[in-house]
Amino acid sequence: RHRSLFVGDPADQEETARTNDLWHYRRVRSRAQLHPDTPGGEVTLANWPQIDYWDLPLLGVDAEQRTLAEHEARQLTLSLVHWLQTEAPRTDAAHGGKGYPELRLRGDVMGTTDGLARQAYIREARRIKARFTITEEHIGREMRGQFTGSAQFPDSVGTGHYRIDLHPSTAARNYVDIDCFPFQIPLGALIPKDVENLLPANKNIGTTHITNGAYRLHPVEWSIGEAVGALAEICRRHGADPAAVHESAELTGELQTLLSEGLGVRLEWPDAIRKRLP
Repeated sequence: RHRSLFVGDPADQEETARTNDLWHYRRVRSRAQLHPDTPGGEVTLANWPQIDYWDLPLLGVDAEQRTLAEHEARQLTLSLVHWLQTEAPRTDAAHGGKGYPELRLRGDVMGTTDGLARQAYIREARRIKARFTITEEHIGREMRGQFTGSAQFPDSVGTGHYRIDLHPSTAARNYVDIDCFPFQIPLGALIPKDVENLLPANKNIGTTHITNGAYRLHPVEWSIGEAVGALAEICRRHGADPAAVHESAELTGELQTLLSEGLGVRLEWPDAIRKRLP
């Protein structure tokens, strides 16, 4: 899906720009909400496809290779910033219609000397071999049928929703974007089948490379972490390991009660939303 950096003058086209251009897509400080004399201007998060780095892997390599990959990733971001400041076509005639020299990195916001994030954002982690693996067949709209809705998991410990969104990788796969239904987080995907005393807490649960593209998003990660914390509490109460909780309908039910009634976690979507239209 194509997005431009800016759509016209943000002050004049606020509503249109907010939904179409990259600047507004992840803007975290709006000048429209500030007093005209407030210093500092707007701030946006540059998490854009143009700075996706996939030339070298981070995992399965030695420290020297990892350092090189992190360095090249930073240089990619810095080169995009330089292009934006000097060469990017402008939406107005200022500076000869080329370059946005007023754009700058905000090291004062990030707490870094170079203005970049303290750590690289990693979209995909290594994942456990889980007691249950979520596949595209469980959430994908095309595979399940247009109005079928996502699979219902009786051991649900949370909900989430995001498209299956896969960025290019070191294997040279192109960008993949697949629609899916609002989904549940099954307890079985949080429990390793071959390791004891270990639980995943975010994007390392039992998904495939495909379904990780939907389950990796921050709200889903937070829900996974909350579910794992509650699971640890149920294990403590009963002196049971996570696999035993999953195997017991009674203990799984107690976990779900703790989440839904004790913590206010929603475990299922209303049917109308689960089967929502595109």
